[in-house]
Amino acid sequence: MVRTPGSHPGNRGSIPRRVTNTMDIKKYKRINIIGTSGCGKSTIAKKLAKLLNYEYIEMDSIFWGPNWEESNYDSFFKKLEKELKKEKWVLDGNYTKSIPLKWKYTDLVIWLDYSFLRNFFQSFTRAIKRLITREVLWSSSGNKETLKGFFSKESIVLHMIKSYNSNKKKYNLYIKDSNFSHIKFIKLKNPKQVKQFLNNLK
Repeated sequence: MVRTPGSHPGNRGSIPRRVTNTMDIKKYKRINIIGTSGCGKSTIAKKLAKLLNYEYIEMDSIFWGPNWEESNYDSFFKKLEKELKKEKWVLDGNYTKSIPLKWKYTDLVIWLDYSFLRNFFQSFTRAIKRLITREVLWSSSGNKETLKGFFSKESIVLHMIKSYNSNKKKYNLYIKDSNFSHIKFIKLKNPKQVKQFLNNLK
């Protein structure tokens, strides 16, 4: 099922110099992992938080209540900002409406900018795995993926297909936005780059 708010597409453009694939990540204290649904944000964010000994913050677990009940945004932002005020963290999640809030605190954004086919494959296989294993997605809610949800218009796979291009445009636009000039951006294009990136931290 879709667990993200709508996107705001921008114009495609060249990537400024502050986007890089290599840097001394340990000097950054508040990191946000972003990317289209199914790219592996949670897995990578957890690994990075463990390597850096930072707190791991999952936006979905803050936003979603039991039985897929959505938080209202006032409540969501209040809970989120409480977490963001902590000293060191890795934040997992997109939530476009939260960007003015979360990126006020963020000093590094890591964008998992995978190809469409790679993103689709990971999204599809993850959804199937969750259906088979009946995995609880967030302990705070007890929510699980369902067969009904998988074939509905809110399917996470369908959402990935529909949002992929607009996400690329949107993030390229944000990278050039002077409101976020205090943020360093890393683009990782495939799992091999992610693995190399994480290995460099060990």
